[in-house]
Amino acid sequence: MSGGFRSRSKSGGSSSDRTPQGGKTQSTPNNHPGENSRGDQRGGARGGQSGRNGAHGGQGGRGRQDGRGNQGNPGGQRRQYERHDRNRAHQPADFIRNARQVGVDLPRAVVFETLLRVHKDDAFANLTLPKALRVNNLEGRDAAFATELTYGTLRAEGVLDAIIAKCSSRELDTLAVEVLDALRLGTYQLIYTRVEPHAAVDTTVRLVEAAGHEKAKGFANGIMRTITRTRPDQWLEQLTPAGEIEAVAFRHAHPTWIAQSFSRVVGLGELEEALEGDSQRPIVHLVARPGEITAEELALMTGYDEGKYSPYAVYMEAGDPGDLEPVQQGLAAVQDEGSQLIARAVSEAPVEGKDNGRWLDLCAGPGGKAALMGSLARMDGATVDAVEVSEHRAQLVEKTVGDLPVRVHVADGRKPGLEPGYDRILVDAPCSGLGALRRRPEARWRKAESDIAELSILQFELLESAVKLLRPGGVIVYSTCSPDLRETRSIVDRAVKELGVEEDNAHDLIPDMGDVGDHKSVQMWPHRHGTDAMFFAVLRKKS
Repeated sequence: MSGGFRSRSKSGGSSSDRTPQGGKTQSTPNNHPGENSRGDQRGGARGGQSGRNGAHGGQGGRGRQDGRGNQGNPGGQRRQYERHDRNRAHQPADFIRNARQVGVDLPRAVVFETLLRVHKDDAFANLTLPKALRVNNLEGRDAAFATELTYGTLRAEGVLDAIIAKCSSRELDTLAVEVLDALRLGTYQLIYTRVEPHAAVDTTVRLVEAAGHEKAKGFANGIMRTITRTRPDQWLEQLTPAGEIEAVAFRHAHPTWIAQSFSRVVGLGELEEALEGDSQRPIVHLVARPGEITAEELALMTGYDEGKYSPYAVYMEAGDPGDLEPVQQGLAAVQDEGSQLIARAVSEAPVEGKDNGRWLDLCAGPGGKAALMGSLARMDGATVDAVEVSEHRAQLVEKTVGDLPVRVHVADGRKPGLEPGYDRILVDAPCSGLGALRRRPEARWRKAESDIAELSILQFELLESAVKLLRPGGVIVYSTCSPDLRETRSIVDRAVKELGVEEDNAHDLIPDMGDVGDHKSVQMWPHRHGTDAMFFAVLRKKS
């Protein structure tokens, strides 16, 4: 038995095998309902580089971890966790039974199992937790309690690690993942909830025992008791770093680089609201398929309210959309309202000359926007070519679009081998996914700023390919699920300068949404509009 601690090599790393930092993997869904992540057009995206992310199915790999130094964590750079074999720790499959046997209540056992799957198996909490709740028959208050503890612990991970590191005699990267996750869950309860301290301490120690690390029980108990001796507000005040942006980032549990990215767009005065928006659980947005059902009819059938901005949107306050008859029948689907507005803009943007009905979605997987474009194309007598680099994701596109006039191509969007002359093209480019952090509580700690440089190269190459495929007078809608200027305005400004396109006013293609930015492009925000932080610009090829 390891006693809950990892051995370290002379280089300071774990002695067991683990995934290299920044290693390339297949693209990872970011998970917001209805919009999956974009596969890297290079054929091997960095995990977590994806943009959209709705209720995506895949459990892809993850990219490099974000450093913790800027969160006040003395442990420094976070390392990926090594995996433990069955002789060293119980696997999640055995954990619920083990936890119950040592006196852990079922909600906390389910939470801990979910945390382990997120950190050991690269699972996504918003996919894993609902399944665990169903399997273990947790409902009502117990389900709500488990949900709050799971999402809260993952969102606040950087802050929790800083507190634990302050109290620990060992570097956090030397702790077994089971021990660290138990400490995180216990610390979250002490700092952010009204759970009695003795209950948080006791269940933390029991979780460590249930996970097979009996020798680490005293260590965990000592850390938890040390934390209880200082009030939560004093912990946060004590560990808040110097610097205005750094302090705001810490208070709202974000890596500093993400806070800096947002501040460049909204300014320091609105930064706290923007970061707080990532901690608010979003409601589900439904899309009524044009030509099949109206938003008004969908709202009447479901008892929910119509959306504010998209003519196809309905807001689902609670419940499982899969239980709705219109969704089961393919009359409606789950799609963020911002995503709906972007797909609609492709069909609404005016083109010069006759629209010959050739439309293109250059980065289509898994098909949310392609399906909406296909519905609108069918009404206009047009067809849509949908390009997706991943064969698996191309199959998801085909399933999503059904019998709509959409042809799916498995190809690299930078060289898709299609005949030029398209009237309308959507480039919904692979991106950092910073605009959808509220949908995946763990995502902010999985992303790295260094990914953006590589992504921006890919984004421009895809846009360059789209310009070559576009006919003179045709339009391109360039979009990302990110507000980072390096992925939005910088790409658009460079395209205008180098690719022979001019920018149209995208504000003309949406209803009055209030503040969507000072440029011709549109930047949406959760705290302003209730959508993901989606960006889009409209570019016209010069005649």
